[in-house]
Amino acid sequence: MTRRERTVDVLVVGAGPAGLGAAAGLAASGVRRVEVLEREQTAGGIPRHCHHAGFGGSRSSGGTDGPEYARRCTAAATRAGAAVRTGITVTGWAGPLTLDATGPGGLERITAHAVVLATGARERPRSARLVPGTRPAGVYTTGELQQAVHLHRQHIGTRAVIIGDEPVSIAAAATLRTAGAEVVARVTDRPPALPAALGPRHGAPLLTRTTVTALTGRGRLTGVTVRHQDGRTTTLPCDTVVFTGDWIPDHELARRGDVPLDPGTRGPAYDAAYRTGVPGVFAVGNLLHAVESAGTAAAEGRALAAPVRRHLTTGTAAGGWPAGRPALAVAAPLEWIAPNLLCPDGDRPLNNRFTLRTVRPLTAPLLVARQDGRELYRRRLLRPARPGRPFHLPADWLDRADPRGGTVHVSAG
Repeated sequence: MTRRERTVDVLVVGAGPAGLGAAAGLAASGVRRVEVLEREQTAGGIPRHCHHAGFGGSRSSGGTDGPEYARRCTAAATRAGAAVRTGITVTGWAGPLTLDATGPGGLERITAHAVVLATGARERPRSARLVPGTRPAGVYTTGELQQAVHLHRQHIGTRAVIIGDEPVSIAAAATLRTAGAEVVARVTDRPPALPAALGPRHGAPLLTRTTVTALTGRGRLTGVTVRHQDGRTTTLPCDTVVFTGDWIPDHELARRGDVPLDPGTRGPAYDAAYRTGVPGVFAVGNLLHAVESAGTAAAEGRALAAPVRRHLTTGTAAGGWPAGRPALAVAAPLEWIAPNLLCPDGDRPLNNRFTLRTVRPLTAPLLVARQDGRELYRRRLLRPARPGRPFHLPADWLDRADPRGGTVHVSAG
């Protein structure tokens, strides 16, 4: 089969809020040939099947629902002049800035002056979490549940257990209730973040320090067996279970392109200008930090436009793509930091702050940043930090960091 070859200025892979935000910002700023490739048949990413409100607005206004937000993001990109192509799967790299793709029109090989990876993130399914037991029907991730209920109008069971205590678990509970199912419990192996977590939250008891040990049932799920911290085991009768959170970046394409990954986030290592370790390849959105809100991803996409335009003007000459940028690394109980490379040319992270995650609750954590034995920052936060939720390290210490020095180590005491 003949492979069609062509060239664009910027090729964006992924039409979620981050990719569409980047395309809209780039096209609106005068970049002529901006193209977005999306493997799904409809652009918009995860919000397409999130029918709860809260997208694209303030807390007071409530925003809109996910499908409408996805349509608005897509319309903004196309209105600015970007080409958004759906049903196109990127299959690999044919060069540093050349990608192979396939779709209804056949095989393509597209070369760009800049590539933007915006492939997002996914929840780990039951198999990846190594939960033993039978393989019955009625087992979902949040995304699978939302698609089944809102896109495919499928029947869901009547009694459900949610595995997880992240914000997305609240969305899963809302979807289950929309489908007429009762949420009998939410289960997490984490300790309670607040005393209130010991009692009912969002209409269902939250079982903390509790581990899922097995699923039971043959044709259909009949129960979830859990082990409590004191060693007791219980089987929660249910016909539906939803595994929420435990996000991992969709980094397969980045790995195939030999884009260096950060060991904490497991997404591409990147600096405040969204530059990866491969010249000309940028990354944005939840591919970098699984997982933040759609609004944050879209804002990052819009912020990406300036460094990409600068790259299109300067290329990799005159220090346009720095090498040897010092990494930012975290110590336990911190899980990761993003961005995770120092930016030597003055760019600051979105909202002038780094995003952190912790694996256990922290009360008023003391954040410290050090480089080569020098203390760059020390400040105690006034609010607690919870697992599965972002908290932030201000970036006002960056002027004291050495862009040619060693790793910046960030700790929370």
